[in-house]
Amino acid sequence: MQAKPIMKVEFINPFLTSLMNVLETMAMTKLQPGKPSIKKDTTARGDVSGLIGMAGPQTKGSLSVTFEEKLALSIMERMLGERPDSLNDEVTDMVGEITNMVTGGAKNILGDNGYDFDMATPMIVSGKNHTINHKCEGSTLVIPFTSDNGKAFIEVSFDILSDE
Repeated sequence: MQAKPIMKVEFINPFLTSLMNVLETMAMTKLQPGKPSIKKDTTARGDVSGLIGMAGPQTKGSLSVTFEEKLALSIMERMLGERPDSLNDEVTDMVGEITNMVTGGAKNILGDNGYDFDMATPMIVSGKNHTINHKCEGSTLVIPFTSDNGKAFIEVSFDILSDE
C-alpha cells in the first residue's frame, strides 16, 4: 500500500504552542485558541500574513500566521514602543520575524520528536481579502486565536508521509 498524506495533531500543536509563547514573551499578548476547522478557500482571515514553507524527509508543507490589523499594530506597539497608524513595512517585517520565530520554536519541539525539516524564508502578504496558497495535497487546517486586541489565525497545511 502506498504512503498517503495525513495530518497529525502531534505535528500541529507545536506551532500553536510556539505562537502563543512568542507573542506572550515578545509582546505581552495572550492568545486564546479557538476551534480548528478545515479551510475551504484561499482567502486569509486577517489583514497581514507571514507564510513559510518547510520540507524534510517525513514532511513537506507550509504554515501561515495571519493577524487582524488592530492586533498587528498592538503587537508592534508592545514590541517596539511605537504604534503606526496602519500596516507599513515595519509591521510586515515584524510579522515575518514572528513567523520565523514561531516556525523555529515548533521546529525545536518537533526535532525532539524525531521530525526534521528545513525552513524557507517567510513571504509576507497583506491587504484586505489577500489570499494564501498552500502547495500541499492534504487539507489546510485553520486555527483561530482571540486576544484583547484582535484575532490571529494559524493555517497549517502539511503532507506527512505515513505507511499506516
